[in-house]
Amino acid sequence: MNPIETLVRNFQDLVAQVPDIVQPLIVMLAGAIPFIEGEGASPIGVLGGIHPIVAGIAAASGNFLSVLAVVLLSTRVRTTAAARRARRVETPAEPKPESKGRQRFRRYLVRFGVPGASILGPLAIPTQFTSAMLVASGTPRGWVLLWQAVAILVWTTVTTTLSWGMLTALLA
Repeated sequence: MNPIETLVRNFQDLVAQVPDIVQPLIVMLAGAIPFIEGEGASPIGVLGGIHPIVAGIAAASGNFLSVLAVVLLSTRVRTTAAARRARRVETPAEPKPESKGRQRFRRYLVRFGVPGASILGPLAIPTQFTSAMLVASGTPRGWVLLWQAVAILVWTTVTTTLSWGMLTALLA
């Protein structure tokens, strides 16, 4: 079993062991972890016996709060780095060539825009990473937060609905 599977199983076990009032908080915490996120945390909650709407809201909230923290931190780092660059009086060094990954991300951003990169991003990398890359590319943080929220809501709703539907079908 890989580390992510182990982490998911541990969260499922934890949800089953804590009082009902604490279960959504566990799901929220799981949603804040990259690679689990809202779309992985909501099925943890649904399979743990939490009402699907509560599980979805808790998972999406945890995911969005972690994205918010990443965006705010990334904005601060980018602002500091830009200010430091502006203060330099020495002759600037030759620019470093962009990595292949950064080139690919920039192509996706140009091709699909922030909405497409945000909504399709979870298919490849965690929303926290996507958010940091969008901020680093100069996208305004409000725009990043808006589209990350949309993406989190879409993917969490899809996985919550699918997990609830499969559980209902199995128990019927």
